[in-house]
Amino acid sequence: MANPLRRIHCHGGRPCRRLASRGGPINSTFSHRASSSPLRAAEPSSPRWSSHSSVPGPQSVAAPQIGRSSTSPLALLGIGLGLLAGAVAGWAFSTSDRKQGSAKPQYATIAQMEQAITEVQRALGEDSVSTDSEILLAHGYSEWSTVNIDRLPVAVVFPSSTEEVSTVAKICHKYNIPIIPFSGGSSVEGNFSAPVGGFSVDFMNMNQIVKFRPEEKSSAGYNLNSLFVGSEGTLGLVTEATLKLAPAPTSTGVAVISFPTIKSAASMAVDVVRKGIVVGAIEILDDVQMKVINKIGATGRTWREEPTLFIKFTGDQDVVDHNIKLVQKVAREHGSPKMEFENDAEKQKVLWSARKEALWSMLALRTSGSEVWTTDVAVPLSRVAELIECSKKDLDNLNLFGSIIGHVGDGNFHETILFDGAKERQRVEQSVHRMVRRALDMEGTCTGEHGVGLGKIDSLQDELGDAPLSVMRAIKTSLDPKWLMNPGKIFHFQQ
Repeated sequence: MANPLRRIHCHGGRPCRRLASRGGPINSTFSHRASSSPLRAAEPSSPRWSSHSSVPGPQSVAAPQIGRSSTSPLALLGIGLGLLAGAVAGWAFSTSDRKQGSAKPQYATIAQMEQAITEVQRALGEDSVSTDSEILLAHGYSEWSTVNIDRLPVAVVFPSSTEEVSTVAKICHKYNIPIIPFSGGSSVEGNFSAPVGGFSVDFMNMNQIVKFRPEEKSSAGYNLNSLFVGSEGTLGLVTEATLKLAPAPTSTGVAVISFPTIKSAASMAVDVVRKGIVVGAIEILDDVQMKVINKIGATGRTWREEPTLFIKFTGDQDVVDHNIKLVQKVAREHGSPKMEFENDAEKQKVLWSARKEALWSMLALRTSGSEVWTTDVAVPLSRVAELIECSKKDLDNLNLFGSIIGHVGDGNFHETILFDGAKERQRVEQSVHRMVRRALDMEGTCTGEHGVGLGKIDSLQDELGDAPLSVMRAIKTSLDPKWLMNPGKIFHFQQ
């Protein structure tokens, strides 16, 4: 067993397959699926709501990646990162670069982009860059994203080390080429889209354990860890992570509890947390989601089609048994005396399978012309049951087909809505915007997990107001005066 006071220092990559060969003509725009047109000069594209006609398989999500420092004036800015210590790839720019930050960003021409691709291939190897249309599509378009735009990156770069990432960053800075970091590809708010073209930097090859070292703690200086990790790639490229290790639990358990209403299920989950009962996870699925899981049949069993809580228990056997009894008592107090429970490892997987298959089951119901809107909010625990109930009623009143899934133990939940393109889009937008507005009125946030990306720029403005966003823009301009790092996300450029 690993020492819980040691840390593992590793590159964060993801298992991934190459979609096609690396060669092929450069493409930067697309219409609907994979059709492409030749590279054109970078111009901002507006978000659009793309029709979907096929269902993707699941992709694993990469760990955060934190980069090392370099001494070059254009290299990555080394930063100690506390619990996710490492170094973050930011920019160290000259005074003349900083003065450019007040002007509208000017990005590379076609000829400059082609020259930059040649330089990256010369530095990292021919196989390190792809302009294949399918690979570009996979790095600029998502089947399950709320927001897709009519632009793709002009190239995808596959670095294998922090030093190679630094080399790519220097070349992009030289030619004014936008840089879009790409990890798991699971974003749903257009977080890795390429509104002005540029290079997508894919970290799939950076998946090695670097070293083990003792735990360190520091309270020195600004919390740059949170600043960079929360910036969605708009401040730098994160290439390494330090993870704190903990002992694996000796015993685990999974419980499933059904309820007559979504409010009673959410109320019980909140009660479990408030009473201090130790659980590893507590998830909520509404009745629509349970019906969809039964219809698709991917779990191999039939479930009760009612709002349902899925709870994980971890610890030694005595602790698990004690907490199960406490949860059973709370369930009876909330009108659900029956609880299905498993402590066998293989049977636990079956019992948890409905939660694992929830999103994919919804996506499997899409037909040609239908679209999906997936979004999230978070509120204080005291308001989570109320917000879930209100959002559920809003979907029903608008006759929209949508489900609710929530990490209800921390006040975060998601809506996934299937709808008929232009015919129902306005109603969906209204419903989602009302949900976000209610969350903000309840002193919550417009996003608990998904981030801002392109899709929630206006919601972030509503949540924070002008002053905090002005500070963020000032930080962005200071570290990235050319606005090359994932431009167009979180907030718009203001001259």
